[in-house]
Amino acid sequence: MEHVVIIGNGISGVTAARHIRKLSDKKITIISSETDEFFSRTALMYVYMGHMKFEHTQPYESWFWKKNKINLKNGFVSKVDSSEKEIEFSTGEKLSYDKLIIATGSKPNKFGWPGQDLKGVMGMYHKQDLEALEQYAPNNKVCKRAIIVGGGLIGIELAEMLHSRNIPVTFLVREDSFWDKVLPMEESAMINREIIENHIDLRLGVNLKEIKSDKKGQVTSVIIEETGEEIPCNVVGLTAGVSPNVDFLKGSEIELGRGVKVNRFLETNIKDVYAIGDCAEQHEAIGLRRPIEAVWYTGRMMGETVAQTICANRIQYKPGHWFNSAKFIDIEYQTYGWVWPQPKENEAHFYWEHDSGKKCIRINYDKNTQEFLGINTLGIRMRHEFFDKVLNEKQSVTYTLEHLADANFDPEFYKLHESEIVAKFNKENNTNIQLKKKSWKRIFSRV
Repeated sequence: MEHVVIIGNGISGVTAARHIRKLSDKKITIISSETDEFFSRTALMYVYMGHMKFEHTQPYESWFWKKNKINLKNGFVSKVDSSEKEIEFSTGEKLSYDKLIIATGSKPNKFGWPGQDLKGVMGMYHKQDLEALEQYAPNNKVCKRAIIVGGGLIGIELAEMLHSRNIPVTFLVREDSFWDKVLPMEESAMINREIIENHIDLRLGVNLKEIKSDKKGQVTSVIIEETGEEIPCNVVGLTAGVSPNVDFLKGSEIELGRGVKVNRFLETNIKDVYAIGDCAEQHEAIGLRRPIEAVWYTGRMMGETVAQTICANRIQYKPGHWFNSAKFIDIEYQTYGWVWPQPKENEAHFYWEHDSGKKCIRINYDKNTQEFLGINTLGIRMRHEFFDKVLNEKQSVTYTLEHLADANFDPEFYKLHESEIVAKFNKENNTNIQLKKKSWKRIFSRV
């Protein structure tokens, strides 16, 4: 019986295993040194915040694995010998495979800061990080202040987590405005305000120089690069992005870049070896996407795709239109298609912001052809299906605005803003776009 070994039990690896089992009777082994069973990584923050217990983050009961004949093995893989088709564990134990899927995910970036490995310094990616946070920041008596280094999505999640236990937080962000490499100026400024309004000490345009400790190796303070200021603290969260977790493959015959190099079929340069999820790096980026995408839903899609190929239905990985979502404390964010911080030469941005300063939309479109290219929404929920259809059909910005009410996904009784948004576009562009009757009907039925 063919043996499929999967290194990594995150969303990519587990999705691959589930779909291989649906399609075949192959022997399947999933290996992880982090946890025995799959859990939802994005839900870790809610465990710390008291909204759920860790077992609630596990989508499958313990009996699921045995019933579906998926073997789980706890161990750290230290080496892959592709010529012998076997992997070696840190204990020296070896395991043979017929097909190997590398799904080892990401690891937090470290940039050689003095003190980066001290007690009380952690990322917020693994279950072990959550355990460390409970140890070093259980409350504001043990942890009188925490420092977060890096202004990405994980950083703001960690800030919200600590804030939920009334632990003072200083947030060091290298950029001049939060996430301004991704968000245009107005959206970035909205997130800056949200962070500050939640009494988080946001420091923009600063870098970490050093983490200092006491004689026991416990964090006591950080030093700011630009000013030399020393800020006392008990915890330092390193959230300056992630990188593919592939160090154990160095010296193997498997081709590496930043991640494991794969083609459109998620195949490596070695026959019967595949890579999926955060650790996979496309030889050539797909469309405008990045070669490495550390995104939950792309990992799931890769798992489904590679399962088909392994089960004799070789298909390409086609992620479709870019979309993503996140939560910046109390402001929900969605994006569909492409919206750049600055419009490209052939593009125009339309921006609307609510008087509250907590809701906005930005539409990106081709100023020559009027084709709709993408949208950002903050504080307003929109339907994925609607924008997927609009992008597939290459509809115009006019069509998108006419049908904007059909895209709204906010719960009943939420105030709707489509008429105000369309009126602003008409005024700025000297147009006369009207919401379609069906859309108006929907608005009035929900007032």
